[in-house]
Amino acid sequence: MAAPEMLLLGKTQTAFAFARAYPYLCRSMNRMIDIFSVLGHRLAAFGKTPDTVEVVRRAAVENPWFLPQEIIRAVKAIRCEMLERQRLEAWAGAYPPVRTPKRVLVVMAGNIPLVGFFDLLCVLASGHACRVKPSSKDTVLIGYVVDLLRTIDPAIPLRMAEQGERPDAVIATGSDNANRYFRMLFGGIPSLLRGSRQSVAILSGRETAAELSGLEEDIFAYSGLGCRNVSLLFLPRGYLPELRCTALNEKYRRNYLRERALLRMRRMPFVDLDGAVLCEDRSFPAALSRIHYTFYDSLADVEAWLAAHDDRLQCVVSQCVRHSRRVAFGRAQHPGLTDYADDVDTMRFLGTI
Repeated sequence: MAAPEMLLLGKTQTAFAFARAYPYLCRSMNRMIDIFSVLGHRLAAFGKTPDTVEVVRRAAVENPWFLPQEIIRAVKAIRCEMLERQRLEAWAGAYPPVRTPKRVLVVMAGNIPLVGFFDLLCVLASGHACRVKPSSKDTVLIGYVVDLLRTIDPAIPLRMAEQGERPDAVIATGSDNANRYFRMLFGGIPSLLRGSRQSVAILSGRETAAELSGLEEDIFAYSGLGCRNVSLLFLPRGYLPELRCTALNEKYRRNYLRERALLRMRRMPFVDLDGAVLCEDRSFPAALSRIHYTFYDSLADVEAWLAAHDDRLQCVVSQCVRHSRRVAFGRAQHPGLTDYADDVDTMRFLGTI
C-alpha cells in the first residue's frame, strides 16, 4: 500500500490537472473556502456577544443535554479544526470539484452540538447544493449557522430541506434503527448512511497526568453521548488508572445514580467515580454513565480485538497501538477535516455521485 504522503500527492496532482481543465469549477471551490473562512472569523466571538449568548440559551433550552459551556466548546472546536483558511485550502485542494452539482440532503443527528456541520461543509466544498434536515434536538444551532452562511453569501446553495423534496443523494446519520429506516426511505439514490459506533482507549500504564486528564475529556465531554466518546478502556493487567468524572450535566448524574443503585442491588463489583461507574467487561456498555474496562496481556491481543470489531469503532485513543483512526489523548472530540466518520471519505463519496 502506498504511503499516505504519496496518496495525498497523487490526489493533489489530480486536483491541479482538473483546475487547469475546469477553472470555473475551481473558482466555485475557492468561493466556498472564502465563505467558510469568513464563517470561522464570525464564530470567534460566539458565546461572548449578546446575540450569540441568546443562541446558546435557546439551544440549551431546546436540548437539556447541551450545556452552555459545551455548546461553546463545540463551536470553538469546529472553528479551530475546520474553518482556518490554510487547513481548508490544503484539505479541499486534494479533491477536484464536481462537474455536475447535485442536490445532496444531509440528515443530521442531534446527540452533540452541531454534530452534522462537517457533512454540510463537505457537500458545499465539493461543489454540490446542500439541503439540511436538522435533528429536532439541534435546530437552533444548525439554523443559526445556516442563516450566518446565507448572510455571508446569499447565493450559497444551502437551505433547509422541504417536506417531500426528493434529493439526488443523501448523507444520513442516526441510530442503527434509524439507519435501517434510511435504507428503505432513500433506496435507489446514492447514500452514505451511518449507524451507531463507539470508541475505545488503549493505555500503556505509562500515561502522564496530562494524558489521563485528556482521557477524562474523551470519556465525559458532551455527557459521553458522542460516537467519539470513549466508553471502553484496555488496560495492562494489574493497572487501574485514577480517573474522575468530569460530566457536569444533571441528567447524566441522575443516570449515574440509577446505574449505581442497580449495580449495588445486583451485587456487581464496580469502581465509583463519583459521577460514573467503572465496570470490568470487554464489551461496549449499554448504559450511559457506565464505563467498561478490560485487562490485556499483550498489545497484539488488543490489535486483534480492534480488527475484529472495526465495524463498530469510531476512533481509538492511544499512544501505544497503530490504528487508522487513532487519536491522541484529549483529542477524541476535536476531529479535523480528514477525520471522516466511520473511516469513509465523505469528499470521495460526493465526487462519485
